[in-house]
Amino acid sequence: MTTTAAPLLEVRNLRKHYISPKRWLRPAKPAIQAVDGVSFSVARGETLSLVGESGCGKTTTAKSVMRLVEPTSGSVVLDGEELLTLSPNEMRLRRRQLQIIFQDPYASLNPRLTAGDIVAEPLRNFGMGAAAERRERVQWLFSRVGLRPEAAKKFPHEFSGGQRQRLGIARALALNPKLIVCDEPVSALDVSVQAQVVNLLMDLQAEFGIAYLFVAHDLAVVRHISHRVAVMYLGHIVEIADRDTLFSAPLHPYTEILLSAVPVPNPRTPARRMLLQGDPPSPANPPSGCRFHTRCPMAQAVCKEKVPALSERPSSSDGGTSTHLVACHFR
Repeated sequence: MTTTAAPLLEVRNLRKHYISPKRWLRPAKPAIQAVDGVSFSVARGETLSLVGESGCGKTTTAKSVMRLVEPTSGSVVLDGEELLTLSPNEMRLRRRQLQIIFQDPYASLNPRLTAGDIVAEPLRNFGMGAAAERRERVQWLFSRVGLRPEAAKKFPHEFSGGQRQRLGIARALALNPKLIVCDEPVSALDVSVQAQVVNLLMDLQAEFGIAYLFVAHDLAVVRHISHRVAVMYLGHIVEIADRDTLFSAPLHPYTEILLSAVPVPNPRTPARRMLLQGDPPSPANPPSGCRFHTRCPMAQAVCKEKVPALSERPSSSDGGTSTHLVACHFR
């Protein structure tokens, strides 16, 4: 009998609601439901991408997993240990296993520190090795991410955008983490540099077995780097599938519309655009039932009344052997 290995990261019913402070003689504002009941898992050495339009809750989900923002409720289990019940000191020790690459490769680096000091800072914070060992580790990390060792003496403003992002990757790798959260790590880079950074991340994953939670808008990048993809809309996950299934046979109407907006590289191939009507509802006042029903071309009465469960459907790309989850009453 075969057994399924436990996932490295397991997130269950994660919620993050922002509550406005009460003000004298002013009515209390409704809570902003940035993330509302999100569940997913990430296996060891796997890349799970979170996609969706701006404001859907992708980055808030990633930061809640990291506890860079404190979740309102839910469960985040990393390597068998619940993170949300840990004290600040206990959580600090667990951050060796859980690192992040930020979106802006310049704002996330301390301009007063040299590149070598930036990469060595996590090692100093956790008291890893003597000074000579840390310098050797920094040189190895620089060479591994494609930076020259002599660049360790430079400051962040002396690097290009792609080099700064490589510096951020080296810093994230310094502590040998099991999971790296990538918060749109290539969105601020031009296309040629994007390809270099994405390929670097994939090479590092193959070499060290790192898992990625990858937040992105660019679906071409997502298709290249992902093993599985989770689609978010207004604080909910509406579909999770392996990469090939999601791009070849999406089930949720929102996923279909999202994928139809991807540019077609061949100008002779007719584009099949599916226009999304209306604006996204406010997360402070989300619609009842299915949150997508106000913009969905398939919406019926039940969609306004009942929240669809994220339930399993057979996968068409591999004969139904992988899990395909969809939150829709009619798919």
